[in-house]
Amino acid sequence: MERILELLRENSRLTNKEIATRLGLAEADVAFRVAELEKSGTVLGYHAVIDQEKIGKRGVTAFIEVKVTPESGGGFDRFARRISQYEQVRSCYLMSGGYDLVVVVEGADLYDVARFVAEKLSTLDVVLSTATHFQLRTYKHDGFLLNTPSTEGPLPVSP
Repeated sequence: MERILELLRENSRLTNKEIATRLGLAEADVAFRVAELEKSGTVLGYHAVIDQEKIGKRGVTAFIEVKVTPESGGGFDRFARRISQYEQVRSCYLMSGGYDLVVVVEGADLYDVARFVAEKLSTLDVVLSTATHFQLRTYKHDGFLLNTPSTEGPLPVSP
């Protein structure tokens, strides 16, 4: 299963036949295993990684650090699930360090994100503070290099 998942993570467009060939398995076995992974919720979906600059998409992505008061008996889970329901929220992660959650939000512009923070996020009683960081450019996303000219290998590292 792990090997199938790794191949799907690298390229979700691979057919069951292609996966079977690469792993030396029967196509029917791969089809069964992939169906089981989807049915169990291990594989939640498939998506394309898109270079937004190349399609001229405008808008902003913000990474919002959120410090909250954990709820008794539920910790951060109930709050995280609640804010994850907003359509602007692309991702939500529990973090270690100086804040509790990071929320990734997409908006049409800076004001759209500011309204989300002011009207939806900061108004919740458990929110103690937020810090918003705006993404300026993407160089690598989900393992794919974007917006960068090809180079001859990694940059040299000096000790």
